[in-house]
Amino acid sequence: MVNAIEAVDVTKVYRRYARKRQFATLKSALLSGSLIRDLKPNETFNALQGVSFSVPKGSTYAIVGRNGSGKSTMLKCVAGITKPTTGRVSVQGRISALIELGAGFHPEISGRENVFINGIMLGLTKREITRRFDEIVEFAELEDFIDAPVKTYSSGMYMRLGFAVAIHVDPDVLLVDEVLAVGDEGFTHKCLDKLADFRRRGKTILLVTHSLGLVERLCDEALWIDEGRARASGDPRRVVGAYITDVERTEEAALTASDARAREQADAAPASAEPGPTVSPEQTQTSDMPEDMFRADEGRWGSREVEITEVTFLGADGAPAHVFQCGDAVTIALRLRTREPVTDFAFGIGIFNAEGICCYGTNTEVEEYVPQMLTGEGEVRLRIDALDLVGGTYKVDVAVHRRDGLPYDYHRLLHTFRIKSRTKDVGIFRPPHRWEFSAGVKLAPRL
Repeated sequence: MVNAIEAVDVTKVYRRYARKRQFATLKSALLSGSLIRDLKPNETFNALQGVSFSVPKGSTYAIVGRNGSGKSTMLKCVAGITKPTTGRVSVQGRISALIELGAGFHPEISGRENVFINGIMLGLTKREITRRFDEIVEFAELEDFIDAPVKTYSSGMYMRLGFAVAIHVDPDVLLVDEVLAVGDEGFTHKCLDKLADFRRRGKTILLVTHSLGLVERLCDEALWIDEGRARASGDPRRVVGAYITDVERTEEAALTASDARAREQADAAPASAEPGPTVSPEQTQTSDMPEDMFRADEGRWGSREVEITEVTFLGADGAPAHVFQCGDAVTIALRLRTREPVTDFAFGIGIFNAEGICCYGTNTEVEEYVPQMLTGEGEVRLRIDALDLVGGTYKVDVAVHRRDGLPYDYHRLLHTFRIKSRTKDVGIFRPPHRWEFSAGVKLAPRL
């Protein structure tokens, strides 16, 4: 099989810019020898480190990874915008790069003139541009503004015109760097239709994007780059799955650290009291305690006659976690401590979305559990068989309080978990459901 793109052991090294060792002139830099070779390791940054891959002619290939992982640098090496420090990149056929849309547009002249200048820069003749001009303007939806100076365009108009010119070059190899969000939803669909047309015509597409659903749906193969190194390549679903798992592992660590900082700040706040029976619940009714806990900022209040010492989210396997998939089984575990026996108590949990809207709240009192005795240390668990929330970040309130509501220990918005969902629905709750269609209504799953 013939490869349209081949990258072999590509490394790209950039110099870290600082005040030390700045070259005064280009002459001094050249006379000193290599701009990179003689620098110390801490004076350089490896944007790419030995990355190799090949893209067969007529296939659609994706590069995924975090911001700053080296994806765009790799695409620029393929486009010829920059050259690898070591290794090689070869491309068969005419290239059109949708990397920096509108690069080369002159703000003082009209869109019409810029179309011709940009088209010539991309390899078209003046006659070819003239033949395609009306189609370019119609695609960009700029019929009424094409003779206005580009400096009067909105950012969306500017990007649409750049996309329209680049896409009508009719290349053999199309490089796309996260530029599909260049307009409203209708224009985005038009861009995707154009990419689908390219695929049908046997063109080669190299795509850099954060839209993982698009990668699975559109691409034949994928490459995951992380910190400049190739981590996985091959089947898009397998590569995306490995990438998502790694992202979730990073999110776990970030959420754990964030919750720990929030609890430290809450414990250090003046409203906090030392554990022990010296402060009565009535004494917690101070100006420091909010009248409505659901409207309060994050914090911690209570007499601490009973103390919540630890809050843990557990997955279906019983392991601690902060990131779950929509519909997963989740357990919220509260570790408790009391120095003296307590007979008047209730446990409560509330789940809030990022906007502070209560998604669900309950406590043992409203569910008619009658307290009898709480002594020493213990644990309370709320098991949720299927946490059917839409994707997003959620905060949890946990509390142990008297049956009349006065708190022993109230944690307000100090514990965080995240729900991941490949379905981009909206709202808060995602109930189990299915669609049904009569014989006259035909739909098919998106490929």
